[in-house]
Amino acid sequence: YAEADEFSRVRNALDASERVEGLEVTWKRKDGKPIMVRLSGRRIPDPQGSADIAEIIAQDVTEHRHLENRLQQAQKMDAIGRLAGGVAHDFNNLLTVILGYTRLLLDRPANPDTEALRQVEKAADRAAALTSQLLSFSRHKIIQPWVLSLNGVVANMKTMLERVIGEDIELSTDLASNLGSIRGDRSQIEQVIMNLAVNARDAMPQGGRLHFATRNTIVKEDGKNGNAKLPGNYVLMEVSDTGSGMSDEIMARIFEPFFTTKEVGRGTGLGLSTIYGIVQQAGGYVDVKSRLGKGTTFQIYLPQTSEPEAVPMSDPKPLQNLRGTETILLVEDHAALRQMTSIMLQNMGYTVLQACQPSDAERICSEYRSRIDLVLTDVVMPEASGPELVKHLQQLRPGLRLIYTSGYADSPALREEVLKHNLPFLQKPYGQSELLGKVREVLGMPVTIIP
Repeated sequence: YAEADEFSRVRNALDASERVEGLEVTWKRKDGKPIMVRLSGRRIPDPQGSADIAEIIAQDVTEHRHLENRLQQAQKMDAIGRLAGGVAHDFNNLLTVILGYTRLLLDRPANPDTEALRQVEKAADRAAALTSQLLSFSRHKIIQPWVLSLNGVVANMKTMLERVIGEDIELSTDLASNLGSIRGDRSQIEQVIMNLAVNARDAMPQGGRLHFATRNTIVKEDGKNGNAKLPGNYVLMEVSDTGSGMSDEIMARIFEPFFTTKEVGRGTGLGLSTIYGIVQQAGGYVDVKSRLGKGTTFQIYLPQTSEPEAVPMSDPKPLQNLRGTETILLVEDHAALRQMTSIMLQNMGYTVLQACQPSDAERICSEYRSRIDLVLTDVVMPEASGPELVKHLQQLRPGLRLIYTSGYADSPALREEVLKHNLPFLQKPYGQSELLGKVREVLGMPVTIIP
């Protein structure tokens, strides 16, 4: 028995009923490793009356309990993810309203409350960043791959990384000036960088150095670079720390879900497996080098792309260039958000038809006698999804253009539908310039037909 109390539990059970049934206790193997066993048996009378004898069968249930704990952990993470996604969805709707009205007020000339409104805008922007992280964690965010500069992503995160790792860890970067572009979802690439930084921080409790480096590299077919699935041009990001390092046995398992060397309560065992999945989905791979007491280096290989880098969303056109006279059908079940979006569009000359649910949108499409140029619809609604609604509306009006908007989608199939056909999408929370910019962009595009 691992502890004397464990033996006492068995004795107490026998004293109470002369039997034990399914009693689980901890034993210790000869090598000192604890195991969990399930005991069943009975007390046997001693004819001489001089000994206390029990006949007991012991079943090793260590692996069974380990798998059960992993299942419970997975269920817990799924529940937390659903909660986080739902909360973030509600917050995104509220933040869109807050940011929308704040920016409408800021656009007024000579507003005496400009500074106060700027502070409201900053706080709402920070809250929007938080909801984005919650959605990334919950995997309910509709991701959109873009052509990205990895250097730009690392540079933009530097201040945040310095806060996360603490003052006792020195952060340095060596970013290649001629680095190629990659194609990926910005929030997921940011998650990879953040997870690697947190992992390095935990490996350096006494402080140390964390270094990010980027460069172009070529993976050849004979593969000196290891386990790349395909040869070609890659962007390589190396993340090195001066922490405790890892043994070969631990390195062989670090990408397994739920595997962690951290003490209970300090790690989920999903950080590195999440990194592995994101990089694999992007067509790359991860390599790791480590020595006990010498630190660890993670190498993230991401395929280069020759496509031009996407124009940053933060460089909107002047509002005066975004005016229009078209008619827009707005489908949104959140009343305050629907009203605010309608005001933004009407202020710029658009005619807006409001629908609070898909059935209202279908009725308007059937009864409205004039032209409807575009439908702006939420992806997630009570009666039907955005794609389902648009299919019906385009049967009524074949020339109808569309924009989906959402901050959350709990259906993987729905997220895949939006991405698969590269459908026009506006991420919540959005402001007036993002809304009007997307509207003008889509009105200038060919009609997108939902198959």
